[in-house]
Amino acid sequence: MDYKFPRREKLKSKKLIERLFAEGKAVSKFPIKLIYFETALPTEVPIQAGVTVPKKNFKSAVKRNRIKRMLREAYRLNKPLVFNNTERTFAFLFLYLGKDVPTYGEVEKAIKAVLKKFLAKSNPGPKPEIKASDNEK
Repeated sequence: MDYKFPRREKLKSKKLIERLFAEGKAVSKFPIKLIYFETALPTEVPIQAGVTVPKKNFKSAVKRNRIKRMLREAYRLNKPLVFNNTERTFAFLFLYLGKDVPTYGEVEKAIKAVLKKFLAKSNPGPKPEIKASDNEK
């Protein structure tokens, strides 16, 4: 597995971010909301992702940056869930909606849930996760 989060997978295009907010669809699992948009990406990666934490809820830049680091880390470790189960290209934006600084465990649990919800919405039909859970009995 490739657990890196290289520069080409980071969402930086201002135009693409604006389109995400204007035309994107969303799934959420408190305290994280995923806004996604199917698009042709400029690089050869299936997904470009970004994270954001509202300044309105966290005045301190130190707290915002800590939460953003946790969001990026949780996404980096769980992105194979999405990369291995989709053939299309997407732009992702993870929004943190909570009012308190979370623990890493809470963030990772929410990221996993939001990615599974995304897969369920974007790939109608039988899900590979369901087959994997049958083996866990």
